This record gives sequence, structure tokens and C-alpha cells, in this order.
Amino acid sequence: MTRRERLRELDLLRFLAALAVVLYHFTGFGGAGAWPEPAYDVFPEIAPLTRFGYLGVDLFFVISGFVILMSAWGRGPGEFGISRLVRLMPAYWVSVLLGAFVYAVFRQGHGVPGVVIPNLTMLQGGLGVRNLDAVYWTLWVELHFYVLIAVLAAIGITYRSCLVFMAVWMFGGLFAEQADHKLLQVMLVPTWSPYFIAGMALYMIYRFGPTLLLWGYVAVTYLMALRYGAWRAEDVFRGADEIVVSAIITAIYAVMILVATGRLSRLRWSGLTLLGALTYPLYLVHSQLALPLLDAMYPGIDKWAALAVAVAASLLAAYAVHRLVERPGAAWMRTRLRASLEPMRPPPVEASTLVDHGDGGGRGRARVDGGEPRDRTPADAAQR
Repeated sequence: MTRRERLRELDLLRFLAALAVVLYHFTGFGGAGAWPEPAYDVFPEIAPLTRFGYLGVDLFFVISGFVILMSAWGRGPGEFGISRLVRLMPAYWVSVLLGAFVYAVFRQGHGVPGVVIPNLTMLQGGLGVRNLDAVYWTLWVELHFYVLIAVLAAIGITYRSCLVFMAVWMFGGLFAEQADHKLLQVMLVPTWSPYFIAGMALYMIYRFGPTLLLWGYVAVTYLMALRYGAWRAEDVFRGADEIVVSAIITAIYAVMILVATGRLSRLRWSGLTLLGALTYPLYLVHSQLALPLLDAMYPGIDKWAALAVAVAASLLAAYAVHRLVERPGAAWMRTRLRASLEPMRPPPVEASTLVDHGDGGGRGRARVDGGEPRDRTPADAAQR
């Protein structure tokens, strides 16, 4: 099969989500940060709007459900795991080392080996070690999703298995919440799973066409997302207006529905691919760069000029990480990780040993699609 054209509209959405998080940290965050006082107080002109930039993470997770299922389709757990490692780790290692340097210089004692070394594994959330950078918490949530998708890949990713997987995950999370079962709550991340499940359902709508059942998954997860979004506005991001939060979550679902139904397919500017590539390193390095930059510039220069420099420097650093680290690092890792899986692969079957038990006309062969809907599009291509 030929590779399907890249969904550049998702590249744009990912970049906008990352930019929303950047502006939230630089201008809307109410706690301690890179500025001498809370960013919300430094930028009262735009903070009432940018304080909702944390919801860029919610958009990230819906996109992740869409593109991770897309990239995993047709792959086994080994190939899927390789695709995630080569995508995540090179830029992440740079981010951790940069953070260790910055915090060692500007916040003595923060970047001690007991924090840095566990953070290099990306498993610090499970090890009980604090994140070197606050944004890393989302990567631990994503890893939960990747483990679950790897299990699905081991079973076999089909239309039918995805429907069952999404139902089990959704109801399992709800049961875990009702029973207050800590282990299942940790494994199934019920406060975030609606976004991933919605993304998976939307990808299946995109790939196979809409059905009432798939729209049902989208609708139920939307209602769950509204509930958890209101809870975070009340208990985590205190003071956030629940109506505004609900409106933004509604917009997130609406725009992803437009993607799934092909309504944004006209967005084909090639530059969007670069914006998508900058998203992950921008998300990782922006808060680390802001500390030394703003310490050197502000209040010596106007706050708006300092903000512009911080954003521009973050974009430039993201581009450098993408070109100098991500691309060569991914190629180097992919080759060696694939080689490490070779001993696990079964030997090729000789053509002469294949026996057709049919009647010569093909009636004795099993259906290749397992009785499931046929793809509306060609083979999937990894978006992330």
C-alpha cells in the first residue's frame, strides 16, 4: 500500500497547543516562575485569556489518541515501541541535561544527581522522584497510554479490537474511580483517558468512516471531559471559569471532529510540517530557557520585549534541537533498536511450503479483513 498524505492540519493544531502552553507559562501562570513575580501579575492585560493556555495539554491528548493509533496500526508491539522511543527520547535527553545545567546555575541544589538521573529515564513519575521540569508530568501520562496501546498491538489492532479496548478502558477507569482503587486509577488514568479514547474513535472515523457507535464514543468521552475539566478548574487550576473551560473543551472536540471528517484537508501548506516538528522540543525547552534569559533581561528592558525574546529564543532552540538532535538521533536509534529485535523475528517461510487448501478459485481462503469495515484511506503513516 502507498503511504497516506501527512495530515498537516494536525501539525498546525499541535503547534498551537504548544504555543498556548508556552504563553500560559510566560504570561498566565499564577505561581512562581521565570519572572521575579507571578507571570499573571506581570501581564494583567492578557493573563485573563492566557491563563487558560494549560488546556493546550487537553488538545495534545486528543491528538495523541488520534495519531498514536494511526502510527500503531499494522505494527506489532516491538515496532510500535521503537517508534515511540526514537520520537521521544533524543529531544527529551537534551531537555533534561539543559534543565540540569540551568537549575544548577540559577537554583543551586535543584539539579542534584538524585533528580537528574531518574529523570533521564522518563520514569521518574513511577519512581517517586519529582520532575526536573514541570512539563514532564504530561509525558508520564502519555507513557500510560503507550503501554496500553502496546498491549493492544500485541493482541492485534483491528476495528473490532479497538472498539473492545476503548470500552474496557473507559468503563475500567470509571469503576476504578467509583471503587477508589489506587492501582487501577494509576494504570488507567481515568481523568485523562477520555481524551485519548476520543482521539482513537476520531481516527477510526477518519479511517473507516463515521458510524453511530464511533460517534457514541466521542459523545460520551466529551461529557466525561467536561466533568473532569470542571473538576480541574475548581481543584487544580483554582479560579478558572468553568464556563470558559467547558467552551474550550467543546472547541477542542469540534476542531478534532473537523479533522476526522476531512473538513480541514485544505490545510496543506508544507511549512505546517515544520511547525509540527517544532512542537515537542518547544514544549520541552521553553521554560528552561526563560529562566536565564529573563534573569538577564528583565526588568532592564520592557516586559513585552523580554517576552518576545523569550518566545523567539524558545522557537530557535526548538528548531536547533529538531535539526541537530532529533533527526540524527532518531535515525541512529531506529537502526540499532530494529537490529535488537531481529533475534525475535521468525524465519521467513519458503514459498514452496505454502499450501492453498481452497478449490483453486479462492473460495477456501479466509477473508483478509476479518469481516470488518475496509479502510477508507490507504495505509497509515506515522504523524508523530
